[in-house]
Amino acid sequence: MYQTIKTKLMTVKESTSIAISTPEAIKDACQDIAELAQESFQILTLNARNLLIERHMITLGIADACLVHPREVFRAACQDSACAIILIHNHPSGDVTPSSEDMRITKQLIEAGKIMDIKILDHVIIGKQKGDIRILSFREEGIYNFSS
Repeated sequence: MYQTIKTKLMTVKESTSIAISTPEAIKDACQDIAELAQESFQILTLNARNLLIERHMITLGIADACLVHPREVFRAACQDSACAIILIHNHPSGDVTPSSEDMRITKQLIEAGKIMDIKILDHVIIGKQKGDIRILSFREEGIYNFSS
């Protein structure tokens, strides 16, 4: 058990050198999910300085849907003692336009984050079309106010 804890601490220390401050940094850290044939909802957990603690796959769905619940999202965030998280998921179709379900779950997670006192900094959708990886940042598009 001690070895497991020690390994986890070493992983956290190694990953905290990566600053996540832009959608491009998120794209660089998570572009591999653009290749998936199924939707995958993931989070990046961050410390108080927005340095990466860990990347967690919360759920893996089907080609055009993924079941997401706040309990699962914030379980991972709490386990990492995260101060903030970034939501990420892929659209296997390559079209990064948010669905109505994407909008609903983002709003629900922002509200849950306020209660948990864990900031949600952004929600990024990643897709691949004609060999190019594309992203859509809810924050940059002004879809939701992540600051309040």
